[in-house]
Amino acid sequence: MSFTRQLSEMSASELNDAIDDTNFPQAHILSRGRNNSVCSTSSTSGTSSLAAPAEDVLATSTATPTPTGAVQATTAADEVAPSPVRPRLVLKSSSSIAENDGTQPITPMTPRTSTTPGRHENCTFHHDLELDHKPPTREALLPDMARSYRLLLGGLGENPDRQGLIKTPERAAKAMLYFTKGYDQNLEDVLNGAVFDEDHDEMVVVKDIEMFSMCEHHLVPFYGKVSIGYLPCNKILGLSKLARIVEIFSRRLQVQERLTKQIAVAVTQAVQPAGVAVVVEGVHMCMVMRGVQKINSKTVTSTMLGVFRDDPKTREEFLNLVNSK
Repeated sequence: MSFTRQLSEMSASELNDAIDDTNFPQAHILSRGRNNSVCSTSSTSGTSSLAAPAEDVLATSTATPTPTGAVQATTAADEVAPSPVRPRLVLKSSSSIAENDGTQPITPMTPRTSTTPGRHENCTFHHDLELDHKPPTREALLPDMARSYRLLLGGLGENPDRQGLIKTPERAAKAMLYFTKGYDQNLEDVLNGAVFDEDHDEMVVVKDIEMFSMCEHHLVPFYGKVSIGYLPCNKILGLSKLARIVEIFSRRLQVQERLTKQIAVAVTQAVQPAGVAVVVEGVHMCMVMRGVQKINSKTVTSTMLGVFRDDPKTREEFLNLVNSK
């Protein structure tokens, strides 16, 4: 079923599901997104595609400032052309629910035992669909994780009881929780109200944001830098919040391509700008210390939305700013 909704009206979990739900095992506990105001002259009377994938396409809306049939007298002042208003981004989705391909956890569909209304069908932490159930805190997972690391050490032929390895399972478990702390963070809490009304429509760029993440294919690190640019539409975002958005999504099991898109869509949800551009340059240890072992290789990915995708000059200006020293 096709539908078009403003990003500001979508919850964080709905937005994340529209991107890629394989990266969000705790999406059901994300808080609801804010309903921020947008450029008052924009509407959703028409859309144009900005991205190729059919399952999540970002589009721009066009303005319809004059009601049908309205008659207005014109004067010399009225003939002055109004300044163009940049359209905001909306999300258009035309995907249907896909069948489980075997990679997603399957929750047993046992009968409910509570009459309280609610939905826990997607909860990955329990099997009886109890509506009063709460997922465990990440600290509560430490004992099981430590036992797993202990088994791993034994499988490598090491003695987990020797002096240097006695506390290694616990330390490794705590380190992995820190590396993946983004699963406990959401856009609402990170922004913390740092969205401000401002009559500014020129490009805002924050570049060379340090990024550390974990490759979901080999569980080894990849790291690099992120550059973000956006064209405000009467709202600006606190500059440090751009770096915090990078932290939300990089501190999860990731692939660089998905990470780049998630950052761009999160900025779009936060301030509904006319366009967002994100460039990520990363070094992947799965290529450096294993496999082909190419130590000087770098991977560059980009996501361009809105004006940055449609207007070559705007895109070129952003890339020149990012590449300048």
